[in-house]
Amino acid sequence: MRIIWSPLALERATEIVEYIAQDNISAAKKWINTVFEKVGQLELFPNSGRIVPEIEHEKFRELLYVNYRIIYQVAKKQVNILTIRHGKQVLPLEEIIA
Repeated sequence: MRIIWSPLALERATEIVEYIAQDNISAAKKWINTVFEKVGQLELFPNSGRIVPEIEHEKFRELLYVNYRIIYQVAKKQVNILTIRHGKQVLPLEEIIA
């Protein structure tokens, strides 16, 4: 499967990395590298994440990494990374259901 990052997901990842880097650059590098590694595993295992509880539809899933939720949608031949949110943030449904 092909991985497609939405502009919003890339923007959120950048914001998070910049925030972490304010205190610890090496932690920021580790965070983004691990996020890309986890997302890369979706090529082989697209349904490995849990179903997003707010939606309860099997095509909308999430990977959990530290305190963050990587929200994605499984399509026929690709996985769309929709957004990344801190686990304590409210997940606006308009960010994932277009």
